[in-house]
Amino acid sequence: MRIRVLLALLLAGIALASQAGRFLVVDQPQPSDAILVLAGETGVRPARALELLHQGMAPRVILDVEVRDVLYGQPLAELAQRYANSLPERERISICPITGLSTYAETDDVNHCLEARGVHTVLIVTSASHTRRALRIFRHRLPHYQFSVAAAQDPTHFGISWWSNREWAKTTFDEWAKLTWWEVVDRWR
Repeated sequence: MRIRVLLALLLAGIALASQAGRFLVVDQPQPSDAILVLAGETGVRPARALELLHQGMAPRVILDVEVRDVLYGQPLAELAQRYANSLPERERISICPITGLSTYAETDDVNHCLEARGVHTVLIVTSASHTRRALRIFRHRLPHYQFSVAAAQDPTHFGISWWSNREWAKTTFDEWAKLTWWEVVDRWR
């Protein structure tokens, strides 16, 4: 009897673990006042935001840019501004300077940028694996805004079949650790 119970628990654990990647992803964009692209993964996040802008999900895009970062001797904020200026939609794109080094800290900087623009509803664009945690953090830390989220897919970084790729497994484990830390520690401070 004990062996059957242990076997059942093991199978249930495997079934739950197989869904670990899928649970992390929330991709439910809603029409908003602005599209907010969280800092990081600049290869896919801004492109996803522009897709959503073209679909009419919001009239403007705000790019979070870590102002202390330097890339090949160029301040990241300057590179981001040059990128925005090179686009046909440049009048609808602005930069939000970020000094926080975590999603939790990023909310403080974002709040200043959103207040200055009179925004009330926000569509967050972030990496697929980061969507659930980002949405929870922003809703908790900035409850006076209405948030939705869109996933920027990068198959080199993450996939829901996390067990089939080493990088995906590392990303899934890392994101689950951060989500757990948020739920157990940061949410309560």
